[in-house]
Amino acid sequence: MLGKQASDCPGNLNVKSAWVILSALVVGMLLGVGVESWSPGGASASLRIVEPVGILWLNALKMTIVPLIVALLITGITATADAARAGALAARAVATFIAAIVITGAMSLLLTPLLLRLFPLSTAAADALRHGLGGVVETPASPTFADYLLSLVPTNPIAAAADTAVLPLIVFTTIFAFAITRIGPEQRASLSGLFKALGDAMLVVIGWVLALAPIGVFALGYALAVKAGFAAFGGLLHYVLIVSGVGVACVILGLILAWLVVGVAPPRFVRAMIPTLAVALSTQSSLASLPAMLDASKTLGVDPKKADIILPLAVALFRFTSTAMNLAVVVYVAWLFGIGLTPWTMAIGLAVAVAAALSSVSLPGSISFVTSIAPIAVSMGVPVAPLGLLVAVETFPDIWRTLGNVVADVAATKYAADGVADEPAGETP
Repeated sequence: MLGKQASDCPGNLNVKSAWVILSALVVGMLLGVGVESWSPGGASASLRIVEPVGILWLNALKMTIVPLIVALLITGITATADAARAGALAARAVATFIAAIVITGAMSLLLTPLLLRLFPLSTAAADALRHGLGGVVETPASPTFADYLLSLVPTNPIAAAADTAVLPLIVFTTIFAFAITRIGPEQRASLSGLFKALGDAMLVVIGWVLALAPIGVFALGYALAVKAGFAAFGGLLHYVLIVSGVGVACVILGLILAWLVVGVAPPRFVRAMIPTLAVALSTQSSLASLPAMLDASKTLGVDPKKADIILPLAVALFRFTSTAMNLAVVVYVAWLFGIGLTPWTMAIGLAVAVAAALSSVSLPGSISFVTSIAPIAVSMGVPVAPLGLLVAVETFPDIWRTLGNVVADVAATKYAADGVADEPAGETP
């Protein structure tokens, strides 16, 4: 589960491929601005050829979303349940992980709209960016509570999947996943393996699609620049700053929780974490930071035997910043397109974000960006298409993802270890 982990973009961003995709975006946008400036007629003509290439690439990504929602929810719930069965220490660690990512997700749902109000994008830049990313999105009238209640349980889960009715599909899949955890070990392993294989197959398909990401992102960037001009650069910079701001808040929240909940004063915690933060900053990888995290936990007084159990589990399951920053992306897109998010919608998004965070496997970040965020966007009624461009600038927010994750990994390890007594000699945990 840990073998391929390279970074924390909501999973793991391969730095080299991230810079290639980012370069393709910049080149496409610069070329689009240049052609539009020199020959508006030529730009319009070329747009009819180039833009469909980007849209085709986006459609290829979208076709995997429904099976991914099912596979990720089931594997996430069953894997978390299996980890919790490993003993008191593992169960306390898993409970800590879940509580922490729920807290960060709730923080993001409050903080991101606040940041957007405090630091709004200019009307011209917002209009230009929205136009470049697909124009006005028509949203249906807000359903009543009765409508929500009646839509919770699908009469036909297969039809719900075919119609991309995400809410009833999520409800059915969640119930089904918890039912799997209650059956015999052999049957549970068979069903879990089936859906893990389904998810793995979809990830292979996404891998093939994302091998063409430089072409697709170039085409989308070119179309965006032709439609929006230089204002598109300002819009993307605003997005990066807002999402990075949520990442900074996650790091600060991690330090506060380490102080108030774990009982480690910030100066002591930061001193112990300096080598870990240096590795995390240079590699953007939680896995690469694991040896340094083990040393930091030892410095903070954690029993090395307990740290050897909890920290690898944390690297596998615990992505402290994932729910917060993934929800920030979705909330930003909703804000940009003028989509109102009700408390009920945000609660659904938070639940899906938690499941996606727990089920994120060790993959290149360009893949995990789609697998983690697209299901959240679909569940909240937010367009998925902008993700094709936003993945290209995820390199910068990813730094804060990694820093927040390693801070929380060590803090959660100490909290879980301090709360469980040593196992008696000869007893298997």
